[in-house]
Amino acid sequence: MMRRVLFLLLPLVFLFSCGQRNESGKRTVSVSIAPFKYFVDEISGGSFDVNVMVPAGANPHIYEPYPGQIAGLRKSEAYISNGFLGFEMSWLERFYEINRNMKRLSLGESIDPLEADHDHSGEHTEKADPHYWMSPKCAMKMAEAVKDLLVSLDEEGRTEYIANYGRLMEKIVAADSMARELSLMPGARTFLIYHPNLAYLARDYGLKEIAVEHDGKEPSPSRLGDLIDIAEKENIKTILLQREYDPRNAETVAAETGAKVVVIDPLSADWYSTVTGIISVLKSGFEESLKTE
Repeated sequence: MMRRVLFLLLPLVFLFSCGQRNESGKRTVSVSIAPFKYFVDEISGGSFDVNVMVPAGANPHIYEPYPGQIAGLRKSEAYISNGFLGFEMSWLERFYEINRNMKRLSLGESIDPLEADHDHSGEHTEKADPHYWMSPKCAMKMAEAVKDLLVSLDEEGRTEYIANYGRLMEKIVAADSMARELSLMPGARTFLIYHPNLAYLARDYGLKEIAVEHDGKEPSPSRLGDLIDIAEKENIKTILLQREYDPRNAETVAAETGAKVVVIDPLSADWYSTVTGIISVLKSGFEESLKTE
């Protein structure tokens, strides 16, 4: 309630402060989640400060911003949204009302979306699966869209931004090559994950993702039994667990099947290390599965 009251008061301040530079003299761009910061930083070369609305450890599906995150909007020249995240359904239009001069970029418009096949506890409803940033194929389109936005904000930086974009694309292509290797591996290429946020990676590279949670809720005992049966039948050796979730259910399945629980952080600001790390974990799990068939 207090956050909502403060939110209503903030526009009075923002009317007098939109477009200001920060103390370092840098211009500011706001983004919904930390992985988007990676793309801005890589392409801009650090010439923009990036205000991340959803902090580390928060759930971006149901998060409600604090005044500290909202305050960063007052200096922002653009807002880069996901387009499908639950919290954006309630907050995005209010962000734009606070700073009507911000350019708007929805990265979800640059990709072929998957239908959301799960719900989240909370009031927000997602119209499509929002986790597209975890696929290198989608990241290629995201990078191009961010590059075009930054050039539109700072024409003088065009040459630098295009050069940086080229270097970023080399990293994304390397991640894409790693993921393509997964698609060529024999076997079912099936993995368990607590929250299903690798659906785009699975779609784009011929993998099969099975979620531990069910409709955004902890699995029932019968669901856990089914997961154990599936893991044993398909010889699944990898269970991915996002760091913000309780590990007990994943550990239960692992104990019964001999699988390994690996903690991941899809919301990390280091997109390249995160995605390539997950791909490497999946590859190791698939290789182990083949050895024990």
